Amino acid sequence: MDAWTLVLLSVLTSAAIPLCLSDPNDEACLTHLSESLQDPNKSLQNWTKTSFANPCNGLTSYLQGATCNNGRIYKLSLSNLALRGTLSPFLANCTNLQALDLSSNYLSGSIPADLQSLVNLAVLNLSSNRLEGEIPPQLALCAYLNVIDLHDNLLTGQVPQQLGLLVRLSAFDVSNNRLSGLIPASLSNRSGNLPRFNASSFEGNKDLYGYPLSPLKTKGLSVMTIVGIGLGSGLASLVLSFTGVCIWLKVTERKMTLEEGKISQLMPDY
Repeated sequence: MDAWTLVLLSVLTSAAIPLCLSDPNDEACLTHLSESLQDPNKSLQNWTKTSFANPCNGLTSYLQGATCNNGRIYKLSLSNLALRGTLSPFLANCTNLQALDLSSNYLSGSIPADLQSLVNLAVLNLSSNRLEGEIPPQLALCAYLNVIDLHDNLLTGQVPQQLGLLVRLSAFDVSNNRLSGLIPASLSNRSGNLPRFNASSFEGNKDLYGYPLSPLKTKGLSVMTIVGIGLGSGLASLVLSFTGVCIWLKVTERKMTLEEGKISQLMPDY
């Protein structure tokens, strides 16, 4: 066998070897996520078990909404696909994930605390779904988080103050949920050069209060209730005062009439 034949065999052999082997964690992540989702519009037809075994080819992916980097799932963007179901805790297996966008679907259930394992995650967008339960404070362990968008869900409980520890956080939106309690100063009144979030990040939560929401929104009583009570009590006082004056004038008039009668009786006739 000559040298050229050896070179040719070497090239063909190396070409037959995949550049990047599938990561078993990504395979588990995608498999369980697919099982937890319902896809009535068949938007994810190529999400099959065989495709999960080797989802990446360099920077590209065979899977709808998936982007790869160095053979690992780098981004999942499955927004506005009418997906139903829940968020699989096995999403935490996609440890190279930097962006997760499942917004504008019909997802229910809670946000898994297991997402804390996504240590490279920079963007988390779960907005416009039907997610319930509390916001996991464990998200603060995702130190690279730059965006947290959870608006228009059914989330309850308090806003975790631990999220204020995310120094890279520059976009935060939990508006239009069912959150309650005092807004943490670690998010609303951050120190130094850390971005602060205005009222639009927190509006639409009936029992959420504190800066930067309007100070006119007080806990327990709405502004209109307080104003109504004030106006009502003022009007009542005015009516009572006016009635009292009228009664006093009437009594005084009667007394004067009686006195005038007595005086006329005592005066002599001429």
